[in-house]
Amino acid sequence: MTQLSDNVNRLQASATLAMTAKSMELQAQGIDIITLSVGEPDFPTPEHIKVAAKQAIDDGWTRYSPGMGYADLRQAIVAKLQNENGLTYKPEEIVVSNGAKQSVCNAIISLVGPSDEVLIPAPYWVSYPQMVLLSGATPVYIQTTFESGFKVTPEQLEQAITPHTKAIILCSPCNPTGAVYSQQELDALALVLERHPQVIVIADEIYEHINYLGTHASFAKAPNMFERTVLINGVSKAYAMTGWRIGFMAAPVWLAKACNKLQGQYTSGPCSVSQKAALAAYTGSQQCVEDMRQAFQRRRDLIVSLAKEVPGFEVNVPDGAFYLFPKCDSLFGKQYNGVVINNSTDLALYLLEYAHVSTVGGDAFGAPDCIRLSYATSEENITEALSRIKRAIEQLS
Repeated sequence: MTQLSDNVNRLQASATLAMTAKSMELQAQGIDIITLSVGEPDFPTPEHIKVAAKQAIDDGWTRYSPGMGYADLRQAIVAKLQNENGLTYKPEEIVVSNGAKQSVCNAIISLVGPSDEVLIPAPYWVSYPQMVLLSGATPVYIQTTFESGFKVTPEQLEQAITPHTKAIILCSPCNPTGAVYSQQELDALALVLERHPQVIVIADEIYEHINYLGTHASFAKAPNMFERTVLINGVSKAYAMTGWRIGFMAAPVWLAKACNKLQGQYTSGPCSVSQKAALAAYTGSQQCVEDMRQAFQRRRDLIVSLAKEVPGFEVNVPDGAFYLFPKCDSLFGKQYNGVVINNSTDLALYLLEYAHVSTVGGDAFGAPDCIRLSYATSEENITEALSRIKRAIEQLS
């Protein structure tokens, strides 16, 4: 007899990983699939970072690391936050984890539990609500709109807060929409939060450097929010280091200590070799980061122009990250060859079968009228993928 806990039964499988798995199954059958479902830079990890990792192995950095991460890496993160973001932290306020995903989950589990509510602007990254459910708390969604650029307004925030609200998760630049909040917009949200001192902000800034506005705004810079902000970041997106699994949080020392205690009981410190690679990332030349950002911007411009030619797609221009999130609800109810498009997940499956392009339906992100396309792939793949998508959608009637 199989008995699973309520904790696990409450969770949904990751839609992004599920679509990637379907794509890999078809590829294994010899079908040419273009993958626009993965949130992962396609660039190789920069050479100087790989060299540092190899050197770390040769130098014997292969044992357990401290629970919060190596001191030199935490000091490098402190310097990065000061130099790039104008934020002054101490090393004891930094916790290095096994990816930014664990950093977010550490914060949620440490901050909330049953009877608490966590605000999540929608569209949202698929894992946020599941992490909240895992903690026993209740996710409360704030529905943004295509017309507002998928950004939550101060009025919406004020309306959503209740005596049970303990946290809000804000992702900027945003996965899945590419929306980027300005400092003025964050300051306006902070004015609302000043009236609700029990609410902590979990600011997911993992896409910080994939930003096409020329500047990044952090919630921790908003008036009176430094001590109430948990800043989440890491090396995966900016340095093409997804598989190295290094993320961090910068938080008030009371929360950093709690997350260190939590992490110490279920993973301990992150990979020693990966930490030395991350140290090289933060202390070495940043030209690789800018080179990749420029490439992503060229890809953004290309996919936006091509997607605007797809019948039934409403397209806005994302200001960051590497996702396009077109509105596609005008296609619902159409069909081809007996396949009816009832929702965005149906559309994603249709495109996989008839265009051989993998995408992810917006249902998984709390935006059922949209579909997510990742442009973390070559310009050639983007051009061919959008051509296939256009042809497949033109067959619908």
